[in-house]
Amino acid sequence: MTRACEAIERLLGIMDRLRGPGGCPWDREQTLRSLRPYVLEETYEVLEAIDAGDSREHCEELGDLLLQIVFQAQLAKEEGQFDFADVAQAISNKLVSRHPHVFGDADVKDAEGVLRQWAALKREEKKAKGRGESVLEGVPKEMPALARADRLTEKASRIGFDWPDPAGARAKVDEELRELDEAIATGDREALEHELGDVLFAVANLSRKLGLPPEEALRGSVSRFIARFEHIERELARRGVAHGGATLTEMDALWNEAKEIERSRKTGPDPRLSASSPPLGKDRG
Repeated sequence: MTRACEAIERLLGIMDRLRGPGGCPWDREQTLRSLRPYVLEETYEVLEAIDAGDSREHCEELGDLLLQIVFQAQLAKEEGQFDFADVAQAISNKLVSRHPHVFGDADVKDAEGVLRQWAALKREEKKAKGRGESVLEGVPKEMPALARADRLTEKASRIGFDWPDPAGARAKVDEELRELDEAIATGDREALEHELGDVLFAVANLSRKLGLPPEEALRGSVSRFIARFEHIERELARRGVAHGGATLTEMDALWNEAKEIERSRKTGPDPRLSASSPPLGKDRG
């Protein structure tokens, strides 16, 4: 703990100097509002480092995220509101109070029990503070919509408002898709937006029931889309076909080729893949 304490003390001292007289002009100009974008940016960079599996990069990005916490705590300290020690103390108190099965004599059997206990304790804390009692409170409005849908349905599930198994959530997706088809048939833009949103929400709920965070699932799909599309672009360039010069059928064939390459990397080379595919566009007039 001595090493950790010394590192934190050093970081706090550096931040104090940067904000103090003779410090950094940029740091001295920052406000809580101006720092808002950096909190999100650094969070996403931490996620990228985790996905990349690079421990050195992960460590560095966690440091950048920690800086945002230290920076905001410094601003609050200057306003006489709270400081970094208050932040650390607050989360420590919360962890102890929300884990009576570890730090007290409560008896909890499994992870589901822990979540139910956490939700109940959180409601009691809010009630004591005179705040709302809805189990849905505490999910930030500025979260990405899919992640927010996941958290809201997870919170609702803690009091039993949930499908008993994934099959019910899957059937709900079909129901919402049928309603979307009806909206498409009418051409009513407002109805389309409404029903499309319901489809996305239902899919997010199904994802949660399957134990797969929808935001992460979509991030994976986006990454695969980028990799496959870049394969199409590379192949078109290699074959001398300009952007817009290939047909959808030809690009779709390259898309499927990219998918096969992905599979081969996981399972070994696919003998059906040929390194010498015929050049595109040579038989078109």
